[in-house]
Amino acid sequence: MQSFSKQSDKYAQYRPTYPAEVYEFILANVPRTETVWDCGTGTGQVAMNLSQYFDQVYASDIHFEQIAQAPKQDNIFYAAHPVEHCIYNDNSFDLITVAQAIHWFDFQSFYYHVNRVLKSDGLFVVLGYGLLRISEEIDTIIDAFYQNVIGEFWEDKRKYIEESYQTIPFPFEEQQTPEFQHTVTWNLEHLKGYLSTWSAVKRFEEQKNFQPLTKIEAELEQAIQNTPSFEVHFPIFCRMGRKKN
Repeated sequence: MQSFSKQSDKYAQYRPTYPAEVYEFILANVPRTETVWDCGTGTGQVAMNLSQYFDQVYASDIHFEQIAQAPKQDNIFYAAHPVEHCIYNDNSFDLITVAQAIHWFDFQSFYYHVNRVLKSDGLFVVLGYGLLRISEEIDTIIDAFYQNVIGEFWEDKRKYIEESYQTIPFPFEEQQTPEFQHTVTWNLEHLKGYLSTWSAVKRFEEQKNFQPLTKIEAELEQAIQNTPSFEVHFPIFCRMGRKKN
């Protein structure tokens, strides 16, 4: 998606990360903490967190502009390439992660490489987050914006996120995962910044030649009024599995 590469700085600044509980859960299930591949790393938020626990983190993304915004760390090795053309050796990784990106991949080709480069007892983890929730009034405004203003500009693959990744192909020995939620404290500017990173917003802007957020700015300001900050809740979904024998 070109929209991600065109606004990589906003993506790095405004997109949410994942709570500590998610990483703790993954670490409790991974066999070793030597090597991990973070696919579709974007601006490297997950790779940076994993670098605290793993000896070597390999992080790839199709967009060089995204990687250029990623934090640098001695044990993180970034590479710009599509996951369907994986450059890594067989049986290389204890863990493979994909966060909010797998819906963009060619499943068949990607899973071939996952099975090839994941160690025999390695762990494969898919993460994502759903539509943010703030309050009944603000949620109503955002939901109407999501469905009615920019709804036709979402890609078909957006359905996989709306379905919490439960309908993606998953040819692995699946492990049970708990429900997670991530809560952050934002202000109005951060909320608008996050909404501006949605791919449908960018596609609307490119085709209509104006920023669709202007349609709801006054409503958001009225709903938030003089509140300097507020809690934002993201439902986190996780699928985890190992290679089938």
